Amino acid sequence: MYGMIHQAARDMAVAHLGEAEWEALATSHGLSGHHFIGVDYYSDADTRALVKLIARRLALPIDQALFEFGRFWIAFAGASAYGRALRMAGDDLESFIENLDRMHASIKSNMPLASLPSFRILESDQRTIHVLYVSAREGLAPFVHGILSAVAERFGETVIIDSTFHAHGVVFEITRIAPDA
Repeated sequence: MYGMIHQAARDMAVAHLGEAEWEALATSHGLSGHHFIGVDYYSDADTRALVKLIARRLALPIDQALFEFGRFWIAFAGASAYGRALRMAGDDLESFIENLDRMHASIKSNMPLASLPSFRILESDQRTIHVLYVSAREGLAPFVHGILSAVAERFGETVIIDSTFHAHGVVFEITRIAPDA
């Protein structure tokens, strides 16, 4: 993964722990500035270790930490150089999801080593959107769940998100809750 993910994980930890406690934690685990360079590539194992470290320190199960990280990621990416791409991805939840692969393709052109996921809407109606998420990376469904949750909020929607694992990926069922419900 690229260092931008590591920067976001660091920023999430700082938001919860404060700068001084984060620095003490990072130092005690041998993490320094070179682990958080935005254009460098890091192995998935390094990224998983970083997220596990943060999850342990925040006393969160890893799936909950990944969910919270996914929610944090949307704000972090929105404030980064990719904020414009996020804003242009769509004006509502469904169009945003439909445009994720296009957005990832443009990111891939700048980060050729990136292994980016694919999203496809399988079916949709006024109440529910079924999204197939496919990735070469394992174990990131809670991260994606957090992202989808934050994106729905961004568009002013209240949703319940369930997921089912399939041979080809994970299907997220996003159920919209009516404002008066």
